[in-house]
Amino acid sequence: MTPQSTGLSVVVPVYMGSPFLRELHIRVTASVAPLFDDYELVLVNDASPDDSWPLIRALCEADPHVKGIHLSRNFGQHYAITAGLTRATGEWIVVMDCDLQDIPEEIPKLYRKACEGHDTVFAQRHHRQDSGLKRFSSRAFYSVFSYLTDTRLDPSVANFGIYHRRVIRAVLSMGDKTRYFPTMAQWVGFQKAYLPVVHGDRKAGASSYSVSKLLLLATNTIVAFSDKPLRLFVYAGFGTSFLSLCIAVFYYALTLMGRIRVQGFASLILSLWFIGGVLMSSMGVLGIYLGRTFDQVKGRPVFIIAETANLEDRP
Repeated sequence: MTPQSTGLSVVVPVYMGSPFLRELHIRVTASVAPLFDDYELVLVNDASPDDSWPLIRALCEADPHVKGIHLSRNFGQHYAITAGLTRATGEWIVVMDCDLQDIPEEIPKLYRKACEGHDTVFAQRHHRQDSGLKRFSSRAFYSVFSYLTDTRLDPSVANFGIYHRRVIRAVLSMGDKTRYFPTMAQWVGFQKAYLPVVHGDRKAGASSYSVSKLLLLATNTIVAFSDKPLRLFVYAGFGTSFLSLCIAVFYYALTLMGRIRVQGFASLILSLWFIGGVLMSSMGVLGIYLGRTFDQVKGRPVFIIAETANLEDRP
């Protein structure tokens, strides 16, 4: 470790976190203090509309192990994680959510597993304490994502896990404007392990991810990590052309045999609608990729820090 580094950093994105922050601080401290004298709890406030930031500043004043980051606006959970990772100095870094469904008491288990020679230990939530809709949407997303990226992803794995510094350095080196931490941590490789953990009940509030936000996140992530949708529409175009050729030959043969005297209006209209739908959907997919390319080449920062606490001396 470098002289300025710490043993362990716990990075937590915070949104609507005021009901959880004090208990989170107590439980994280009780879990990691026996393992490391030099640890830090990095709380990243993603411009939460509640009083999360004043609570984070109060925790920073009371405990020098707590570091606070306040983003200039709401960028999103995975961008807040990225902000925390850029300021974390731990040789080992834990990423977890603030709502205490990721249980702090599982951190020592993750660390002991990592000490067996693994760079990354992903926490597996085999018995998720989430709504049926959220579990279904998660399984559906990972199934579609695995197919489109030709990879095998575990739907029980999310942000919670412990990562060696070199893994996080590799994740931060990725220049993607679309950030989705679990997939990025999987993509960079290194020695990985999985550890089943207990998933806690949500004690207050509700998830900030609506159905529309989940769909947007899924679309952006799939587009960022795969070009297979474009290839599928190429295959669909060739398939449609081949099918149209076969139908044309069939109707030409019927015409030569005198079986068709009046061309069918219905078949013509259906063909036009079908071809039009294929063209519009393929152009839509292409437009999404062009839009993501436009966002990438603009070179805007993926987050902006408005204020920090206990971090003033860091680059």
